[in-house]
Amino acid sequence: MQSVFSALGDLYLYKLSDALYGENVASWSLFCQMANWFMFFCLNRTFSNCLETVLTIMGLYYWPSIRDASKDYPVNRKWGLVIAALACAIRPTSAIIWLFVGMLELFLTPNKLNFIILEVIPIGSLVLGFTCLLDRVMYGSWVIVPLNFLKFNFLSSGGDYYGTHPWHWYFSQGFLVMLLTFTPFSIYGVIKSKNQKLSALILWVLAVYSILGHKEFRFVLPVLPIALIFSGYAFAQMEASDSSSSSITKKKKVPRKNHIIKWSPKLRLSVGFLLATNIPMALYMSLYHQRGTEDAMNYLSEEAYKGRVKSILFLMPCHSTPYYSTLHSNIPMQFLDCTPSEEKGKLDESDQFLMDPLSFASELARNWSEPPSHIVLFASEATKLGDFMIQHSYKEVKRFFHAHFKVDRDLQSSVVVYTTGSSLLLYKTD
Repeated sequence: MQSVFSALGDLYLYKLSDALYGENVASWSLFCQMANWFMFFCLNRTFSNCLETVLTIMGLYYWPSIRDASKDYPVNRKWGLVIAALACAIRPTSAIIWLFVGMLELFLTPNKLNFIILEVIPIGSLVLGFTCLLDRVMYGSWVIVPLNFLKFNFLSSGGDYYGTHPWHWYFSQGFLVMLLTFTPFSIYGVIKSKNQKLSALILWVLAVYSILGHKEFRFVLPVLPIALIFSGYAFAQMEASDSSSSSITKKKKVPRKNHIIKWSPKLRLSVGFLLATNIPMALYMSLYHQRGTEDAMNYLSEEAYKGRVKSILFLMPCHSTPYYSTLHSNIPMQFLDCTPSEEKGKLDESDQFLMDPLSFASELARNWSEPPSHIVLFASEATKLGDFMIQHSYKEVKRFFHAHFKVDRDLQSSVVVYTTGSSLLLYKTD
């Protein structure tokens, strides 16, 4: 499902680029989107940020203040507002983007009162009312999820519980890593295109998110395609200079089938450089890096199907594995809780375990009515629990590669699966 959404995002990136700058820039922008390692790595995942990104590109395409209307690509502010409202309903922080775009429209539109009273308020109220009604049905009581989201992440800095970065992280590291070798081309495109609206939107989003202590790459994903449009503009500019053309605007489209341009060595080198730096990164991050938890769950899913798994305990940081979404069996499972505490300084179960694995596991075992048939943990903690495993008759049954280097924690090189002696009999009899 998310891959379908991603394809829709690619389509609207092309349409937006074409409406802004013409077919040549649109083709190069699509190439940049497809070649960028982070888009390949992230956009097909089921993060709310990924759908937010797709909706953002779609909404910008229909937004009047972002581009001029044309016969081929008409603008539709009401439709853009519906998409913007959906993006904010799915992820309330999308309001950061649409506040900027909305204020831009308010400043430029001649009939400001109609825009607010007849469009923004009715459409926003309708979408908000629908989401609140949906939450009422699902929760069984009235819950305003966007308000709770904003209170936790903005008003109380609850996100800081999961780690913080310095204010400049998005500018000095985060967004640059996402762009990687596209960075100089995007900067060149910003300068050459002179599109102050979209470049200001990128800076606005990076600046606002920089205020928050807790930072993640995916938070600024919605403006990555915009930066890649600027990269596409840079490549189209390079190609245009090769063909002795001084302009690449949409008014001067050149049909590719009738006008074959021979790429210059500089253009070929640039394309080769981007592919050589992004494709290995995309494949490594998607196929190898931190794959152990997924491999372990696939293994346990197969074992559960064969009736060899009775229950599972995950002694690893919370949300480390795909859990039931991969297991597909009605088997009791337990992972360490990391729900933020209202009491400042109080450690959650995940932190308690990482600080002292042996004491935590021993205390946990005292309350077992029946020990879990399988225990899953990272190798770094497994070495500290060797005596505990022997004492409780657990033996290593499988080990999966996880990562070559650490990211936000100490190196979690592999994932180890243990099972009890009684469960091992099932393997032997099989």
